[in-house]
Amino acid sequence: MPVTADDIEAAYAPVSRVAIRTPLERATRLGERTGADVWVKREDLQAVRSYKLRGAFHMISRLTAEERGRGLVAASAGNHAQGVAYAARALGATARIYLPRTTPRQKRERIAVLGGEHVEVIVGGDTYDAASAAASADAARSGATVVPAFDHPHVIAGQGTVAMEVVTQYEAQAASGSAPDVVVVPVGGGGLIAGMAAWLAARHPQTRVVGVEPSGAASMAAAVQHGGPVTLDEVDAFVDGAAVRRVGDHAYAVLAALARDGHPVELVSVDPGRVSEEMLDLFEVDGVIAEPAGALAAAALRLPGVVAPGESAVVVVSGGNHDVSRYAEVIERALVSKGVKHYWLVDFPQEPGALRRFLDVVLGPDDDITLFEYVKRHNRETGPALVGIELGSPAELPGLVQRLAESPLRAQKLSPDDPAFQFLV
Repeated sequence: MPVTADDIEAAYAPVSRVAIRTPLERATRLGERTGADVWVKREDLQAVRSYKLRGAFHMISRLTAEERGRGLVAASAGNHAQGVAYAARALGATARIYLPRTTPRQKRERIAVLGGEHVEVIVGGDTYDAASAAASADAARSGATVVPAFDHPHVIAGQGTVAMEVVTQYEAQAASGSAPDVVVVPVGGGGLIAGMAAWLAARHPQTRVVGVEPSGAASMAAAVQHGGPVTLDEVDAFVDGAAVRRVGDHAYAVLAALARDGHPVELVSVDPGRVSEEMLDLFEVDGVIAEPAGALAAAALRLPGVVAPGESAVVVVSGGNHDVSRYAEVIERALVSKGVKHYWLVDFPQEPGALRRFLDVVLGPDDDITLFEYVKRHNRETGPALVGIELGSPAELPGLVQRLAESPLRAQKLSPDDPAFQFLV
């Protein structure tokens, strides 16, 4: 067992030097959705707006003066980098931090502010794994000390302190006075769930732990299926904070040991559309600004069976480093996921009044055209148009499809599974 409950409890004192005890709040909206007593652990309110500060500070605080003196090097999709930057500045160390190009600008700027002159930010590569390879090569050349984002026992122990706070706060605030029935945790590289599951299995074994991965980067599920960490061929970078091709060896070892001891972690995956829906609900209803990875665990409550009616559950909102410029994409994905946004390729007659007939005959009274791209061809009788339509409600789709079928227009609906659809969202 690479990390034990004792290790996590020993990490709490040093972690508490910089990490605040974030609030545990009852989530009325999620409770109404599931019929459960749902609470959210607001790790998005940390100084670096994510739980990553815990693991980064704990590991760096455990280094010797000589190890820190060689300088630190780290790779991150953004949140771990902020934790390293904060910790390096607090402990008087210097760090070079490698980020993939997909890291939102907001996170890059926060890293620079948090680290100040103690940190150099280097951007390159398309994925976290590319940044990690660059950081490893740097360490090999320079002798700098690597601070892994998730794959180290000290990092896992630091992240595991979230579980200690969850139970202490829940016992004090909830009517039951005991640990929750379920804890729902986002999964990227596996450091957070490994630490939380290790502590809960030892101290509150009756609590069920559910790990939530992005459907386009389910690397922990792949590791479980293959009996060890494997590298995914491709990952969807939308949930950038959890888009990891390969989970950590130590994190997997913890979960494998727990499974052998009769404490398996349940794994589910959530698609980007549901994550986007949850991000918008968190923002518009609850007033919580969550990044995609931060909304990942809460989005899992949109799936059947994750939390049962009558159960008590704590969901970890893991990060709030969201670039507001991405909200347009989030809204688009959410509308598609809800079934109110659809796209068609329509072959229009090249004659006056064709568009008017489409508006009058095909479109419903509450439907709205949000995209219209038309290519006029002078040597043909028809011309293709890409048409985006937002419905008043998902229930209106069959009527629209029927009216299109009864019209003289030739139309092809684009499926979200179609590779071409990815250019629209």
